[in-house]
Amino acid sequence: MRASLLQIDVDLEETVADRRDRVAALVRAQAGADLVVLPELWPVGAFASDTFATEAEPLDGPTADAMSAAARDAGVWLHAGSIVERDPDGPLYNTSLVFDPDGELRHTYRKIHRFGFDRGEAALMAPGEEIVTVALPDTVLGLATCYDLRFPEQFRLLVDAGAQFLVIPAGWPAKRREHWRLLARARAVESQTYVLACGTAGTHAGVELAGHSMVVDPWGDVLAEAGTGEEVLTVDLDPALVTKTRHDFPVLRDRRLG
Repeated sequence: MRASLLQIDVDLEETVADRRDRVAALVRAQAGADLVVLPELWPVGAFASDTFATEAEPLDGPTADAMSAAARDAGVWLHAGSIVERDPDGPLYNTSLVFDPDGELRHTYRKIHRFGFDRGEAALMAPGEEIVTVALPDTVLGLATCYDLRFPEQFRLLVDAGAQFLVIPAGWPAKRREHWRLLARARAVESQTYVLACGTAGTHAGVELAGHSMVVDPWGDVLAEAGTGEEVLTVDLDPALVTKTRHDFPVLRDRRLG
């Protein structure tokens, strides 16, 4: 399986509409990949919380329309990162969108763990309540977003639900970059899965972003890692390695709790 992670520079001098068009073109350029992954809240910026309410959109809004068309044109499964979703009943959510190669919105995931300690996202958005997996032709994706990475119990549930790849879009700050790198590898090792961790680049709302998108294999080896700027990582992955790793080193069968 060929996966492409698009580490997007979220420059708040660029309009949301212009960035949406630019990212759609980048997705189309990944034709030939099986899976394309975008970062968390790339339309607005993960720390630009003062724009969340004004830029919130429904699941059939302009970002979904643009990403649906891009996925269809490229013929890829597209994890389109996340948007600020405005539920018809009023709450805002940090919601990931997954499109199939026909451009159909197949799955959504509302971020369970909100960051901010009663400020920003934690104050403005409602929490998701359900874990989500996505069945692809050759594997199963488990979905999580950014701050979720710090809560291993969520990933245990995803493994129990059949996940072999963990897809984690993020807007992670540079000052905690080493936590990002450490936790991505830890989730891969403890879950015996691939981890596709796709971050954002640049500085927005006064916060420098970590970049360093990563692809980690089930043994915790880093197969590819971006720098701090906008970058595309493309890696060929073998889903059978997950099954082999779990067979050769069957640590998961020795779980006693949870």
